[in-house]
Amino acid sequence: MEHEPITKTGTFAVHPNLVDYESDREAFDWGIELQGLGLLPGGRWNIAHEAVDRHGRGDRADHVAIRWLGRKGETRDLTYGQLAAETSRFASGLRAIGVTEGARVFVLSHRIPELYIAALGALKNGSVVAPLFSAFGPEPIETRMKLGAGSVLVTTLPLYKRKVAKIRDHLDDLDHVIVVAPDDADLPEETIAFADVLAAGDADTPARPMDPEDLALLHFTSGTTGTPKGAMHVHQAVLHHLVSAKYALDLHPDDIFWCTADPGWVTGTSYGMIAPLVHGVTNVIDEGEFDADRWYRIIQEQGVTVWYTAPTAIRMLMKIGAGVAKEYDLSSLRFIASVGEPLNPEGVLWGLEAFDMPIHDNWWQTETGGIMIANYAATDIRPGSMGRPLPGIEATILARDEHGRLVTDEHGDRRILLVRRPGRRRDQERRPSHRPVRGRECPGRASCGRRSRSDRQTGRDRR
Repeated sequence: MEHEPITKTGTFAVHPNLVDYESDREAFDWGIELQGLGLLPGGRWNIAHEAVDRHGRGDRADHVAIRWLGRKGETRDLTYGQLAAETSRFASGLRAIGVTEGARVFVLSHRIPELYIAALGALKNGSVVAPLFSAFGPEPIETRMKLGAGSVLVTTLPLYKRKVAKIRDHLDDLDHVIVVAPDDADLPEETIAFADVLAAGDADTPARPMDPEDLALLHFTSGTTGTPKGAMHVHQAVLHHLVSAKYALDLHPDDIFWCTADPGWVTGTSYGMIAPLVHGVTNVIDEGEFDADRWYRIIQEQGVTVWYTAPTAIRMLMKIGAGVAKEYDLSSLRFIASVGEPLNPEGVLWGLEAFDMPIHDNWWQTETGGIMIANYAATDIRPGSMGRPLPGIEATILARDEHGRLVTDEHGDRRILLVRRPGRRRDQERRPSHRPVRGRECPGRASCGRRSRSDRQTGRDRR
């Protein structure tokens, strides 16, 4: 069933970063956007410097960077200044135990402040961060740590005992296990207390200057169709974190931002950690699991302005009904976005009923590391459409001709979407069982491998 486009009318709570799609796209320049970062001397890069230190050592030092909400009702605020100090302690603490630039640091934890301190501190050290989903069992953890040659694991004491201890002897590359635990806990042999790593560090340690092509993040795919693939992203990718959050999520300096994704997946790292901090906004982190009343209460009490969630969560909220949402004051919200599997038209439209605004779908993958195609705050929405390519992004629909060659074709039976941007993931982490990199036939571009179609009437790509 086709739905009429949702037209944006009236005024906006803040002036959108993208107002006229065609003219803003035409005027876009990566070099101008680069000025929104604060590169290290000599034009060197470090994601943690851009996300933390340039704010923490500057005029946003006292601004809340992370507002953590514990599952039992506890709260903890970390300002940018405090986050800069804590991540520097962790970075220099890693160096003190011999963790070098390029070492693979895996992080396995629930959504607690130590997870974010560890990941950003490891990036600050020049190490490569590989997040793991805390719900993984021992086998998926072992598989990914072997594929990624993990030399350091940061985890919690319960997760170590339940999931890591039994496989540790299988992990030949693993040199250090850093455990988050209460001060009075008895730690297993050959583990290091997270608190001790911080205590050995220096709060003034600067971010290590890196080349733009130096590896920063190793994100593994779900592995549902075979051996998980490790998508490798470099420090220069922080420029896309900046740009995509600016246009696709419409972030502004005074926003209170909440991404519900777990950092064990790429959305929770790219947009639950890096992108909001690069923009210097307050990033809400909820340790609790899905609960409609809890979520609505968080939006109400924290004054969330931009909310990024998933179609699965939206469908669960829809089942509960829009009436529950109306019991809360959600007037702080000005923009809602969704990513994951396709958001059906009913989900987009339900946003109007529950929140007085549509839900904006967007599209990207683990392999791209950031949003590629989106619906924007000030542009109309065709429900069911994933939107249009971000400024600076090229998107093309291809098909194979009778000779098997890839050609531009929006009407063939085997249409695929091809996207390109500077700083895209360079390769995949390879072990003998890995499949070749997709997009090899089109150097510098990535095929998403999904069937796609284009709505020529509106000029918008949609699933």
